[in-house]
Amino acid sequence: MALKGDSRRRLNVLSPSALQVLKHPVGFVLCVLRGFRKNQGILLAGAIAYYALLSVVPFLILTVIALSRWVPRTELLDTLGRYLEWLVPSQSTALLLDLTHFLENGVAIGVVLLVTMLFFSSLAFSVLEKSMAVIFLHRGMIQKRHFLTSALLPYCLVFLLGAGLLVVTVVSVSLEGMALMSINFLDWHWSLSGLARVLLYLLGLTTETIILSAIYYLVPVGRTALHHALIGGFIMASLWEIIRHLLVWYFTTLSRASVVYGSLTTAVVALFSMEIIATLLLLGAQVISEYERFGDKDR
Repeated sequence: MALKGDSRRRLNVLSPSALQVLKHPVGFVLCVLRGFRKNQGILLAGAIAYYALLSVVPFLILTVIALSRWVPRTELLDTLGRYLEWLVPSQSTALLLDLTHFLENGVAIGVVLLVTMLFFSSLAFSVLEKSMAVIFLHRGMIQKRHFLTSALLPYCLVFLLGAGLLVVTVVSVSLEGMALMSINFLDWHWSLSGLARVLLYLLGLTTETIILSAIYYLVPVGRTALHHALIGGFIMASLWEIIRHLLVWYFTTLSRASVVYGSLTTAVVALFSMEIIATLLLLGAQVISEYERFGDKDR
């Protein structure tokens, strides 16, 4: 009887949405999938992936040029090469090579080119915001975002991504330096290279989770609970990690994309990878949206 009483008290602490999800988990999953299909999540993900592909190279060019004032360019490119593999599995080398060629040619960044790069870098975020508005439509009926906020938000996110890249580069350089160190005690010798590799991986996973959580927290109209954003960001980052390793295995062992698409292989594979990321991102947003409304639905 005491155990039943404790269980009831715990249930009473939970929110109405959490109670409904615990009582009807299958119904919640079906509700998420129906909402995702109704909102045409696949089409929205395709639009985000398309503009992200147009944005990624200009964004990288701008950030490398800007951050080269504080970090040596070689170290910056090494960090980009490592973590681009998280974004475009098996194609990071090709993207980094294009970026390096642009920088080596010394193309002058004039006003027109700068505006063009900023425009394309903000397009993906603008499309993402509109996609979130569709998914969180119930919020938009109650709250409206000021048009200046919507106009400035993409550029603020681009700035935050650049600042994040600077922090990740500094930490990565420190961890790479630690990989060359070792601990000697009596006759025992421990190399820190293995620990450094683990920490570098955790750094990438943590950065990915923070970026996704920030998108869930900042982009939708209205306020997302911080713990909802963090949970959604961690789950979607973990799912992408599983899918990413499967894609790397597929493209390096079974895929014949280079034979079929030839010189377009990098663009096609990058677009495919970004569409999967965008689909997971919007699916996570759909989960949060349905969770917010699930407690008010009669089951």
